[in-house]
Amino acid sequence: MESQLEIWNEYLKSRDENAQLMPGLWAAKNGLTEEVYKEGALSVKVKRLMGLVGGLRAGCTICVIGQTQLAIAAGATNEEIFEAIGVGTAMGGTPGLAEAGRVIQLLKELGRL
Repeated sequence: MESQLEIWNEYLKSRDENAQLMPGLWAAKNGLTEEVYKEGALSVKVKRLMGLVGGLRAGCTICVIGQTQLAIAAGATNEEIFEAIGVGTAMGGTPGLAEAGRVIQLLKELGRL
Protein backbone atom coordinates (compact mmCIF):
# COMPACT_ATOMS: atom_id res chain seq x y z
CA MET A 1 0.00 0.00 0.00
CA GLU A 2 1.25 3.47 -0.82
CA SER A 3 2.48 5.75 1.93
CA GLN A 4 -0.41 7.43 3.70
CA LEU A 5 1.88 10.25 4.83
CA GLU A 6 2.87 10.92 1.21
CA ILE A 7 -0.81 11.08 0.24
CA TRP A 8 -1.39 13.52 3.11
CA ASN A 9 1.55 15.72 2.17
CA GLU A 10 0.41 15.89 -1.46
CA TYR A 11 -3.06 16.89 -0.25
CA LEU A 12 -1.58 19.67 1.91
CA LYS A 13 0.25 21.09 -1.10
CA SER A 14 -2.86 21.08 -3.27
CA ARG A 15 -4.97 22.45 -0.41
CA ASP A 16 -2.68 25.43 -0.07
CA GLU A 17 -2.78 26.05 -3.83
CA ASN A 18 -6.58 25.78 -3.86
CA ALA A 19 -6.86 28.15 -0.91
CA GLN A 20 -4.99 30.78 -2.92
CA LEU A 21 -7.36 30.33 -5.86
CA MET A 22 -10.53 30.34 -3.75
CA PRO A 23 -9.74 32.28 -0.56
CA GLY A 24 -13.35 33.06 0.35
CA LEU A 25 -14.43 29.45 0.12
CA TRP A 26 -11.48 28.25 2.19
CA ALA A 27 -12.00 30.97 4.80
CA ALA A 28 -15.62 29.84 5.20
CA LYS A 29 -14.60 26.18 5.36
CA ASN A 30 -11.86 26.90 7.91
CA GLY A 31 -14.26 28.91 10.07
CA LEU A 32 -16.73 26.03 10.09
CA THR A 33 -14.00 23.54 10.93
CA GLU A 34 -12.72 25.68 13.82
CA GLU A 35 -16.24 26.02 15.23
CA VAL A 36 -17.15 22.35 14.88
CA TYR A 37 -13.95 20.87 16.29
CA LYS A 38 -13.52 23.14 19.32
CA GLU A 39 -13.83 21.73 22.82
CA GLY A 40 -17.45 21.63 23.94
CA ALA A 41 -19.95 19.13 25.32
CA LEU A 42 -17.93 16.61 23.30
CA SER A 43 -14.15 16.60 23.54
CA VAL A 44 -12.00 17.36 20.52
CA LYS A 45 -10.80 13.75 20.63
CA VAL A 46 -14.35 12.38 20.42
CA LYS A 47 -15.20 14.78 17.61
CA ARG A 48 -12.12 13.71 15.64
CA LEU A 49 -12.99 10.04 16.15
CA MET A 50 -16.48 10.87 14.87
CA GLY A 51 -14.83 12.56 11.89
CA LEU A 52 -12.85 9.38 11.28
CA VAL A 53 -16.05 7.34 11.27
CA GLY A 54 -17.60 9.78 8.80
CA GLY A 55 -14.53 9.57 6.58
CA LEU A 56 -14.60 5.77 6.68
CA ARG A 57 -18.29 5.78 5.82
CA ALA A 58 -17.76 8.21 2.94
CA GLY A 59 -14.71 6.38 1.61
CA CYS A 60 -12.77 9.66 1.75
CA THR A 61 -9.05 8.89 1.77
CA ILE A 62 -7.97 12.37 2.86
CA CYS A 63 -10.63 12.44 5.59
CA VAL A 64 -9.47 9.07 6.94
CA ILE A 65 -5.80 10.03 6.97
CA GLY A 66 -6.39 13.52 8.34
CA GLN A 67 -8.92 12.61 11.00
CA THR A 68 -6.74 9.75 12.22
CA GLN A 69 -3.79 12.10 12.66
CA LEU A 70 -5.95 14.75 14.30
CA ALA A 71 -7.51 12.18 16.64
CA ILE A 72 -4.01 11.06 17.65
CA ALA A 73 -3.01 14.69 18.23
CA ALA A 74 -6.09 15.04 20.45
CA GLY A 75 -4.96 12.05 22.53
CA ALA A 76 -6.73 9.10 20.91
CA THR A 77 -5.22 5.70 21.64
CA ASN A 78 -4.89 2.94 19.07
CA GLU A 79 -7.69 1.10 20.89
CA GLU A 80 -10.02 4.10 20.54
CA ILE A 81 -9.14 4.36 16.87
CA PHE A 82 -9.85 0.65 16.37
CA GLU A 83 -13.24 1.03 18.09
CA ALA A 84 -14.03 3.96 15.78
CA ILE A 85 -13.16 1.71 12.84
CA GLY A 86 -15.66 -0.78 14.24
CA VAL A 87 -18.38 1.87 14.36
CA GLY A 88 -17.52 2.96 10.82
CA THR A 89 -17.79 -0.62 9.64
CA ALA A 90 -21.10 -1.15 11.45
CA MET A 91 -22.50 2.01 9.88
CA GLY A 92 -21.03 1.57 6.41
CA GLY A 93 -20.34 -2.10 5.93
CA THR A 94 -17.28 -3.42 4.19
CA PRO A 95 -16.40 -0.14 2.40
CA GLY A 96 -15.61 1.30 5.84
CA LEU A 97 -13.55 -1.76 6.69
CA ALA A 98 -11.71 -1.50 3.38
CA GLU A 99 -10.67 2.08 4.18
CA ALA A 100 -9.52 0.93 7.62
CA GLY A 101 -6.42 -0.49 5.95
CA ARG A 102 -5.30 3.09 5.46
CA VAL A 103 -5.54 3.70 9.20
CA ILE A 104 -3.48 0.60 9.97
CA GLN A 105 -0.85 1.63 7.40
CA LEU A 106 -0.74 5.17 8.81
CA LEU A 107 -0.32 3.88 12.37
CA LYS A 108 2.60 1.77 11.14
CA GLU A 109 4.16 4.77 9.38
CA LEU A 110 3.80 6.81 12.58
CA GLY A 111 5.50 4.06 14.58
CA ARG A 112 2.39 3.30 16.64
CA LEU A 113 2.17 -0.34 15.48
